[in-house]
Order: sequence, then structure tokens, then C-alpha cells
Amino acid sequence: MHVHTRHSGMCNIPLLDRVCRECYSDPRAVREAALARGMHLVTVTDHDSIDAAEELRRHPDFFLSEEVTCTLPTGTGFHMGVYDIHERDHVELQRRRDDFESLAAYLRERNLFYTVNHVFSSLTGPRRADDFQLFRAFPGVETRNGAMPWRTNRHAEELALRFRQAPVGGSDAHSIAYVAHAYTEIRGARTKEEFLSGIKSGAGLVGGASGSAWALTRTVLDIVAAMMRETPWTVALSPLALVLPAVMLGNYARERWFAWRWMRALSAGEGARLPVTAR
Repeated sequence: MHVHTRHSGMCNIPLLDRVCRECYSDPRAVREAALARGMHLVTVTDHDSIDAAEELRRHPDFFLSEEVTCTLPTGTGFHMGVYDIHERDHVELQRRRDDFESLAAYLRERNLFYTVNHVFSSLTGPRRADDFQLFRAFPGVETRNGAMPWRTNRHAEELALRFRQAPVGGSDAHSIAYVAHAYTEIRGARTKEEFLSGIKSGAGLVGGASGSAWALTRTVLDIVAAMMRETPWTVALSPLALVLPAVMLGNYARERWFAWRWMRALSAGEGARLPVTAR
């Protein structure tokens, strides 16, 4: 329920954002890896893109989804997973993604299932206590992200239980190595329709692994290697790879602290000031 391909655009690291993609995985290779690792259905959630559909739409085990970069009324940025969409939905999601009220109205009108992804992550910027009053109105929460620390996922699970939201799991893989390392299961589902109905009803079972500093480091190294193959002159930047393990370890620690801080604040009742408007 959460995986990326080469259609996810460029990375957001200054200077590298002109030459380095967010992900280099081929959509067909992602599907093949997911099926080989036991998945029965496959979706792709590229950042603000559905271009992977051109290569995968002919497969009956595929359904189209998207990870939309959105902005809350507070100005907070976050990532929203929107599932089983059509091309016209993509156009509207992109048109409305910076107008939360309009976006929420469209999601209701189309009866689309959506989740807040890596809710306790600092990757999309800071959070405000009021943001969680809006997040609680989402029908689903990503409670198992294969790139996030175990404790971060645990806090997301606690949040979903508290707000009675449907759990969703996904690898958030940016390299083939980690495709399907986290997943969502609906026991007894025999079709895509039964699977999605089960997800919406809250019957989803999340499984697989959480992230680690090593997994994050390997993913970034895979991306760097692919960048150098695609853009040979970037080989000159290869000495910078030596510092990646330390940088990734620091990022991993920061994510754990960010999640702990916000879960502690919510448990203390600091997030109850805005009315719910997104249901």
C-alpha cells in the first residue's frame, strides 16, 4: 500500500534535486518483486504522479494509487495516501492539494479511501498540535511503514486505535530491495474489491518489518548508485557516500525523538483545539 518508482520525481535535497531522483525503481520490477515476495495485489504510490499506471494498468492484480503532498490549514505539509483512484481523480487531487477543505470535500464526494502516511515523521516538516485534530478525521492511518523506526510505527498504531481509524501497512520502498517488506493483509479476500472493502472497514492486518538505520542507508546507497549510472558525471560525488551511515543514523534517531515527543504531547492532551472538518 506504499511503494515508489522512478516516477516519484526528484529528491528534495538542495543541489542534488537537479540530478537525483527520489527513486529509480522500474514499475514492472516493483510489481514483479512484490508478487515474488508473496503479494497478491499490487499498487504504486508515487509522489504526486500516476505515470507508473501506463506500464501496469493491464495487469488484473494492479490498482492505481498515489501519495499526495498536501498542506493543512495550519501550513503543515504532510503525505496522504489515496487508493484505487482514476486519472480524473489524480487531476483533482493535484489541483486541490494545497486547499485542504476543497481536497477533503472531493475525497468525500468520490468516497475515496485515504490515509495520513508516516504521521509521526519529521520528513515533511514540523507538526503543530492542531494538525492532529485534522488527522483524527482521516479514515485511515499508516501504522506500519517499512522505512520508519519500530517505535514510530508503534506510536502511529496507538494513534489509530485511539481515533478508531483503519490501519494500513506498506514498505515505502524507494529501492527494489525493500519492496513488500511491510504490507497490508485482508484475510479471506479473494478479489481487489473485497480487499479494498476490508481495508475501509478497518479489517486490515499490517505485517512485515519496520525500518532501521541500516535499511535506510542501503536504500540511499542504492539510489546513489542508480544516480551515478544514469548521470555518470556524479561519480565525482562518490566520496560523500562515506558519511552516509552517520547521516542516516542521525536521521533515524531524529525520527524516533520526533515521534516520542508528539505522542507524549498528545497523551498529555495538547492536541484538542481545532474542530474536526475532514470527515
